[in-house]
This record gives sequence, structure tokens and C-alpha cells, in this order.
Amino acid sequence: MADVLFTNFDLLDTRAGVARTGHQVLVAGGRIAEVADGAIRARDVETVDLGGRTLMPGLIDCHNHVSNQILPGPPAMLPSLALATQAEVLRGMLMRGFTTLRDTGGADLGHKMAVEQGLITGPRLFVSGRTISQSGGHGDARTRADLADPCACVHLGGGIGRVADGVAEVRRAVRDEIRLGADQIKVMGSGGIASAADPIEQLQYSFGELEAAVDEATRSQTYVCAHVYPDDAIRRCVDAGVRTIEHGNLLEEETARRMATAGAYLVPTLITFRLLDRFGPEIGYSEEQMERTQIVLSAGTRSLEIARATGVKMAYGTDIGFWHEYQAEEFLVRAEVLSAAEIIHSATIIGAEVVRMEGLLGVIEAGAFADLLVVDGNPLEDLGLLQDQGAHFAAIMKDGRFVKNELAA
Repeated sequence: MADVLFTNFDLLDTRAGVARTGHQVLVAGGRIAEVADGAIRARDVETVDLGGRTLMPGLIDCHNHVSNQILPGPPAMLPSLALATQAEVLRGMLMRGFTTLRDTGGADLGHKMAVEQGLITGPRLFVSGRTISQSGGHGDARTRADLADPCACVHLGGGIGRVADGVAEVRRAVRDEIRLGADQIKVMGSGGIASAADPIEQLQYSFGELEAAVDEATRSQTYVCAHVYPDDAIRRCVDAGVRTIEHGNLLEEETARRMATAGAYLVPTLITFRLLDRFGPEIGYSEEQMERTQIVLSAGTRSLEIARATGVKMAYGTDIGFWHEYQAEEFLVRAEVLSAAEIIHSATIIGAEVVRMEGLLGVIEAGAFADLLVVDGNPLEDLGLLQDQGAHFAAIMKDGRFVKNELAA
């Protein structure tokens, strides 16, 4: 791996939300070795003139599903076909500039190892394994006509969840997912849209079960994230020690203040509800599921405004199961109420905090991983530069290696 010296660019400072001129960046051994306001003296390096473009850290999607197939419509895939499909999904994410992905249900240690070993081209992965759900909860893939008990075999056919009831079963499920290599634990804290039997307002898992999941995760030096929509369900999860709230559309101010005090993060995923509103009937969504979609869609960007006003940290998430090509449109949805600098901060600095890699991801600083994007313009002025499937990236670097390089073209 050759050392690379980047020159002639504007550096996007994600901490300050500004673009700075006159800097140079040295990449060595997969890391950023030096950042200087001025010239860097280095021998035996490849000097790359960026032609006045913007150099910024790679993006972080903190809520997506590589292997999500719980939406209605297609039959379960063979595992071999599913893995090939997921490889294409991962590659597409990387080419859109997402150099890090926190998969919140479905991807496992095997996906992570395949990327790390170079067998699959994709983002740096933080995996949750299977989500943990109560019977009849959002992670229970059975229909209302299915009288069989849930079993682990559904995972082989594309399911992303497992069912655990009671404190002892929840503890066992958490321990098992950690044994299988989960970086964080995902639980279902309220009803959902895609699942068949649970209304959105349903409070899922008893408080004791939630506390048990958090206790098990904490003692293994990790944390719990929770799928949740209603305000009272969010509050229960936060009080139980859940670290990140996924979706959180129906958040209210008092609960948001409790989140801020507890240091809990919000990971909104607004683009997915707009896509469900547009395409839901085409993929077989029932009238009931479309009504659920409208409940969370109607909340719109209000949760973003409440979180900003109360000091809740927000990460970037998308939750796109089928339509990964729309992954970057979450930037445009959030731009309806937030500034470009705030949104990019969410997709870099805050995302790094969520995956517990502060100072290593989401920044261009000495010691950080060399996950870098070379952009044909300044995204702080035009978020459209992060759209179009990465067309506006002249180069993408992950771990100090170019995975896209059109600088000489």
C-alpha cells in the first residue's frame, strides 16, 4: 500500500462545519498520518493533486439492513443467492460514499469478515446479528395465520429476527448474539409497519426484559439499540438504558430532554417512510400497513426539530430494505429543516460516536482511518453533490486504498 500525499483541495472540517483551504493530508498504512496547514515534507509518497476539489471523511449510515427481506412480496431467497445480492448492496453503498455501515439487523460476523478479508467490496461494518423481539413483536416474522412456534430456521430464509420472551430468554438471546459476533444488540421496543400482528403504538417488551437486555450488553462492553416509534415507548427504552433510539418519529419534547440527559442518541430514518408511501402498494403492503406508514410519515421532520431544540444527538440512518439507490436522499429530507453542516455532522462525527469510533472515523485528523471522499464541489453548499449514486465523487478511499479513482480521467 503506497503512501499518498493529497494536495490542492479544500478540507471539509466536520467538527466545525466549514471548508478550509491551504491544507495537505498524508495517508500511510491505512491511516491519516498527518494533516498540515501548509506543506508536508514526506519521502517516497505518491502526490495526488485534487485540483481544488473538496476532501471530506467517508459517510456513516447508522441504520440500514443489508439482508432485509421481511417486507411482503418476494419469497425467501436461498442463502447463496442472498449473499450474492448482499455483496452488490454493500458495493453500492461504498460507491455512494458510505464507508461505514451499522447494520441494525440481519448482517452478521460473516458479512463483516468477508469485507475485512477483501472477499466483498463494501463499507466498514458494525453488525447486530439478528434482532430480538417478543412473540408477536416487530421481529416476529409469522403471519396471523401461522400457528407454529417461532424457530431459528426462519433466519436461513431471509428473516432478520429471533423471538425471546421473558427475562431469562432475553438474556440468553443477547448472550447468543454476542457469541455470534454482534457489535451491538438490537431489540424491538414498539410495534412496526412491515410486521403483521403488531400496531405501531404497542409497547413491546416489559421494562424488566429491556433492562435485562441492557445489562447483558453492558457487561459485554457493548450496548442496545431499539426500534421504536411512540413517545411513551421511547421513554421506556431510555429509562431502561437503551443507548440509541432507532426511528423515533413520534418523539415529544419531555422525552427528548430525558434522552439528552441520559446521553441517548436518535437515529431518524425518514427517507424509508416516504419510499413506503410511494412504493408500498407495489410490493404488496396491505391497507393496514399503509395506514401505519401514514402515522409515522405524518410526523415528518418534527422529530428532527425537537431533537435539535433539546440537544439530542442525531446520527444519519436510512433503514432502506429494498431501495438502496435512495440511500443518500435522507440528506435532502433532513435539509428541509436542518443545515447541510448539521446533516453532514450527523453522518460523520455523530455516526462515529454511535459506533464508538470517535476520532477514528468521520474526521480528517492524524490517527483516523483513511476513509476519504474527493468531491467535485463543496457539499456544505450543495447537498446534491452527495446524490446520484456517487457520480460527484472523483475518488473514494477506504482504509488508505482507492476503491474509486477518476482523478486522472
